[in-house]
Amino acid sequence: MKKELIAPCGMNCAVCSAYLALKYDLKSIGIMRSYCEGCRPRGKKCAFVFKKCKLLMHNKIQFCYECPDFPCKSLKHLDKRYRTFYRTSFIENLELIKKKGIMEFLKTQQKKWQCPKCGELICCHNGLCFNCDLEKLKDKKKHRYRWED
Repeated sequence: MKKELIAPCGMNCAVCSAYLALKYDLKSIGIMRSYCEGCRPRGKKCAFVFKKCKLLMHNKIQFCYECPDFPCKSLKHLDKRYRTFYRTSFIENLELIKKKGIMEFLKTQQKKWQCPKCGELICCHNGLCFNCDLEKLKDKKKHRYRWED
């Protein structure tokens, strides 16, 4: 995992379906998914809250926890959605980064999202490993990304 793939909002882009689709070039094998190289690498700061935050827009902060309004309404809304559907909390991620630093955060993320079969990363959006679970990815109906319990 790379620290450049941690968005200001706390999203770990390394486990995002669009980043993993690009990494594994799913379109080349007939699986049509959006591609993204991550918020910071593509210069977007944060796809979720960038346009709503003047501090991010003007490079005044690197992570949302640096903001006096942390966690803001936008981040709380986003965090609730990701906790409910995708088993991750941006606010918890940011609090861990603030408390332990980015390198310790990356270590915890590696353990949390590691595929038990092959060691690659699983996707936060659906719990699938884009290395091991290609058949399941092919069978997904359109863009229905949800964990199967």
